[in-house]
Amino acid sequence: MLLLEVVADGVQIYTCEAKDGGFAWSFKAPEANLFDKQGRQVGTHFAGPTWKMDDGSVVVGEVISRADAPEPGAIQWLLLRAKSPEGSGPLSAVAYIRRAETRGGVAPKTSCDAGHLSKQARTRYSSIYQFFGETKGK
Repeated sequence: MLLLEVVADGVQIYTCEAKDGGFAWSFKAPEANLFDKQGRQVGTHFAGPTWKMDDGSVVVGEVISRADAPEPGAIQWLLLRAKSPEGSGPLSAVAYIRRAETRGGVAPKTSCDAGHLSKQARTRYSSIYQFFGETKGK
């Protein structure tokens, strides 16, 4: 059962790291504001991955499935299991979170080499997050 749907607008943060004898951009965290259907900011999304609503309810997710986005240059769509919902707001009853309709957010195409080691890059992204509760009667 769909409990809540929000639009995320923000960035995906990557860091240039030494990897497998070379260098590569490595995902670190999202940083986004969450908006309701009326365009009002209702929360934030950050490392964990964590979603926090303005009412104080919080949920941390754990990725259980990934799918390539249909739009080129967009980060993957995800299905996450809620690990630790807190508070008494809409996120307190969440069992699953779905990230869909992604735009942007992929690792930068700029060079990542010894000269850029530990540098951060922030790539713009947007998506829809849907929060689902357990279906009753199963």
